Amino acid sequence: MPVYQFEAMDAAGKEIRDVIEANSQDEAQATIKSMGYFVTRIAVKKGRKGAEQKKAAQKKGKTFSLGGVNSKALTAFTRQLAILQDAGLPILRSLKILEQQSKPGALKNSLIDVIEEIESGATLSEAMGKSPKAFNRLYVNMIKAGEAGGALEVILKRLAEFQERAQSLKRKVRGAMIYPVFVVTFAVGILVFIMLKIVPQFEKIFKDFGTKLPAMTETLIAISRWVQNWWFLIPGIPIGLWFFLKLLKKFPAGRMGWDLFAIKAPIFGQLVEKNIVARTMRTLGTLVASGVPILEALYITRETAGNAQFEQMYSKVYELIREGESIAKPLKEHSKTSFHPMALFFWTFFIPGIGAAMYITRMNSRVLDDMVVNMVDVGEETGELDTMLYKVADNYDEEVAVLTESLTRLMEPLLIIVLGVMVGFIVIALFMPLIALISNLSK
Repeated sequence: MPVYQFEAMDAAGKEIRDVIEANSQDEAQATIKSMGYFVTRIAVKKGRKGAEQKKAAQKKGKTFSLGGVNSKALTAFTRQLAILQDAGLPILRSLKILEQQSKPGALKNSLIDVIEEIESGATLSEAMGKSPKAFNRLYVNMIKAGEAGGALEVILKRLAEFQERAQSLKRKVRGAMIYPVFVVTFAVGILVFIMLKIVPQFEKIFKDFGTKLPAMTETLIAISRWVQNWWFLIPGIPIGLWFFLKLLKKFPAGRMGWDLFAIKAPIFGQLVEKNIVARTMRTLGTLVASGVPILEALYITRETAGNAQFEQMYSKVYELIREGESIAKPLKEHSKTSFHPMALFFWTFFIPGIGAAMYITRMNSRVLDDMVVNMVDVGEETGELDTMLYKVADNYDEEVAVLTESLTRLMEPLLIIVLGVMVGFIVIALFMPLIALISNLSK
């Protein structure tokens, strides 16, 4: 018969630690409750045999996987778990059902670990906290708040809605980028082919006839020769630039500079900034609504912000709230950006000529406008901070959607104009000498 170690509290609040024999964990808990104790933790007393059985079970159910859990799969799991909990199924049975339905991969492996931890006496939040590849701090703390408040199914629904909204926003932004990326890639491929195969043929014709070439044609031939000699740099330049940015972002100054450039850059900067505001406000609102303490909620929001400027802002707010301040005032004070040398470097590098001047005019702007600060202030005064944060997030979600659609519509004619200018330049540069050659031959 298995032996269970347990921790409990008696009627006077005194902590009790002991062991008990029982056929199952449920039977052990029932026996302990009949003794007048409230169980706070229970686990099978681990021995050598139990450890070997656990190791064998892990080998049996787990498969090799790389990376973390797909966000879409995690969202679907959260929604399904919320439905099962709402139906009244025990948490362990719910997890086993979902684990059996899961495809082999990181999520299934994490669920196997979570089930084993719960069978050993851990709570759901404790078990999920030991699988950080699948369940981040936001997820674990919301589950912990749901367990403490006895409303796990409500928290799971809220968490599923939060993830679904985040997924929807991400899909809109990615969808807006697919068209321009595809068109630019296809256009570059065609232009490289023209420079490698077509222009050299025309160059031979012009040399054979000894035709004097216009400046446009000379320029086109020079570009063609460069492409023939250095064509491998065309894919190498963006890849090298990506590695260069990754390396710079490893350093705090480089990451801060890039993140400041990203949220203030022309055209796409506004989209990035509004997206981060929407996500962080929804994160904070979801945590507050779930009963997570405000300091812990701010800490988690900072960790999930994904932008150094916003992380710095939330850190300042966190520190001032610990000293007794409200949220609105520190948000307003520390949402203002300041000069950063690495940000100036990125502006100068990516926008030569006018980048430095553009940065000077934008370096002291705020990442949160007065509307956000005022709504947070009203939420604090009325005791409905979570509701106001949700409204801010909803408003910014709509702005992101509208801005994404507007940028998509703007990109189409811009790409057509740019491609038209390029093709027109090639055609004119090639046909001007041909026209002159035909005229000479006719004479």
